[in-house]
Amino acid sequence: MNQKKILIVDDNVIILKTLSMKLSAKGYEVITAADGASAVSTVRRDRPDLILLDITFPPDVAHGGGVAWDGFLIMTWLGRMDEAKGIPIFIITSGDPDKLKAKAKAAGAVGFFQKPINTDELIASIRQTLGQTTEEVPGASTP
Repeated sequence: MNQKKILIVDDNVIILKTLSMKLSAKGYEVITAADGASAVSTVRRDRPDLILLDITFPPDVAHGGGVAWDGFLIMTWLGRMDEAKGIPIFIITSGDPDKLKAKAKAAGAVGFFQKPINTDELIASIRQTLGQTTEEVPGASTP
């Protein structure tokens, strides 16, 4: 059985580490990216099975400002890439769900999670989206 690969894209190191640990403990291979440029290159290189994507990112000052990435721009870029076709995207955000949820769905997101994230709900949604049962996920325990 092949291990499903999940890309987490978030500028918050705590979110990256926490979600990585929880998903790894459930048998997923986890890769991370802290900004839009690395998210796009990671998708090209690693072709994840699912993407968890934050909406808000700080300006990329370290690289001279460059593109002002946000989750919607990242989704637009991914939508143009053959390597990203068919990869489900879940939005993970601390932003206002009333303003962002409909916009995220319209942009192609299949899931929307408000921070702090209920990881049990997130993992259940990941399993459902990837067509997995609990028995198919290595290291997963049955409820």
